[in-house]
Parts: sequence; C-alpha cells; structure tokens
Amino acid sequence: MLALATSLLGLAVVLGATAAVPRLGRSERAPPWWLAAAHGAVALAGLALLLFVLPGARRGAATGAQSFGAIAALLLGSAALAGLTMLALHWRQRRVAGPLIGLHATLAVGGFVILVVYLLLG
Repeated sequence: MLALATSLLGLAVVLGATAAVPRLGRSERAPPWWLAAAHGAVALAGLALLLFVLPGARRGAATGAQSFGAIAALLLGSAALAGLTMLALHWRQRRVAGPLIGLHATLAVGGFVILVVYLLLG
C-alpha cells in the first residue's frame, strides 16, 4: 500500500510539473482546469492513502530512516495546504503569487523525494 501511495504521489508530481511548464516561460495563463483538478485530486488521494498506511509501516529502523515517512507526510501536507490556498485565491479571482507556487512545488517535491527514500530503505 505504501508503494501505491508513492505511485499516486509520483503521478501528482508529473501532473504538477506539466501544469507548471507554461508558467516557467513567464506566461500569465493558469493551467487548464482539468489538469489542475487532476493534479489536486491525485495528490490528495495519495496523501490520504499515505496517512492511512503510515502508522502500520515499520520501515527504515536498520538505516536510521524510520522517521522519513512522518517527515514526508508533514511536507506533503504542507504542500497540500499551499495548493488549497492557491485554489482559494483562484476562486476569488486573485492573482496567485509566484513565490506561493514555488513554495508549493518545493514542499511537494521535497516530501516526495523523502517518501521515495523511505520506501526504498525499508
């Protein structure tokens, strides 16, 4: 189940990167609504599954990585809060600031990398 949560979050990373590419070229256009919705839905499903399986996962004690799952969940949860903040700003028809997008991406990718290490070291 941990591998499934990691796979879902990996798909969310790919969808998020696909949504972010036009913004890298200084485009002011938001990504298509369906892409943003798919990114958010897959990411929240992966985070929910991770939070469900994390208490039962006894991994990484031999390598000192036993807390990596909790750290990943904390970073990914923080990324979800930043993403929901961006959604709220979009619904209020306010401009989403670039630093908020950068914070969201940094937290999400950092959490995903730590989760992958946790999965592989367990």
